[in-house]
Amino acid sequence: MQDIFSALPALLAQYEDDEVVRRAVVFAVWRHIAGESLMNHAVPSGLEGTRLIVAVADRNWQRNLEQLAAEMIFRVNSQCRSRQVKFIEFVIDKAALDSVTAIATDGAQFEAKALDQINESLQRAADAISDDDMRRIFLMAAGSCLAREEPMAAK
Repeated sequence: MQDIFSALPALLAQYEDDEVVRRAVVFAVWRHIAGESLMNHAVPSGLEGTRLIVAVADRNWQRNLEQLAAEMIFRVNSQCRSRQVKFIEFVIDKAALDSVTAIATDGAQFEAKALDQINESLQRAADAISDDDMRRIFLMAAGSCLAREEPMAAK
């Protein structure tokens, strides 16, 4: 899995003007640095310029994560090897968090939905990855980001 993350900075450099690729990479890096335990309480829901928007369940999570924001920004940017995120906004949105959790629990359905989200831009970025396993991991990460955004956008 670490191999995919070592390839992400090159993808960002190659597709720096493509917001879909940029968002997919930043969301994938967030999930990687957040880990399983935090992903149940904080999920990326948007990327506006260099501001990463993360949905949290309540004020306690918001307050606690705000204290860790500088470290998380550093870790995201270190993994990306560039300043992709300058600010993280933690927004209380339990419904968005619940919908993401519900989607992720049905693996087969979620994988199919994630792969349906792949557009031409993401496919071009994936085609630059020579390793088949890494390419699939990238496409799943990108597609899952977009699939997770869909329920939040429907609100």
